[in-house]
Amino acid sequence: MLCRNLGIPTTTLNENKPDWCFDGADEVDENNWLIKGRGGAMFKEKLNMVNSPITYILVDNSKRVEELGLKHKIPVECFEGATIYVKQMLEMLGAKDIELRRAIGKDGPCITENGNLILDAKFENITESLEKDIKSITGVIESGLFTNYNVEIIH
Repeated sequence: MLCRNLGIPTTTLNENKPDWCFDGADEVDENNWLIKGRGGAMFKEKLNMVNSPITYILVDNSKRVEELGLKHKIPVECFEGATIYVKQMLEMLGAKDIELRRAIGKDGPCITENGNLILDAKFENITESLEKDIKSITGVIESGLFTNYNVEIIH
């Protein structure tokens, strides 16, 4: 709405692919791997990222970490009816301290823009295959772990 008010053209992924994207991150490591999703929008953010030839990640130095997962858990968006199963499978992948994200300022869980729930999972060891392993769990829509994307970090 703001773009339209300012005369900046907008479109959708159904009509066009972006020339580039920009976004923020919760954590960025030396490999330019990211943890995102504290705002709950990891599915659409990842969809934009895979459709763009490059994504600029705008962060300040507080977002730079030596190792992912030290400050934030990995958000995992999952279908409501699958949360118990997804939690069990995340534990099998090595997750500890898995919590259903609660909504701030209201009773109940946080609901994503897609109508799903978020489990926040602490992983001690984040490997190159972890993003794919999480995504392969039936009931997982997307995770906030972003590895091996074409990103340029700007701080």
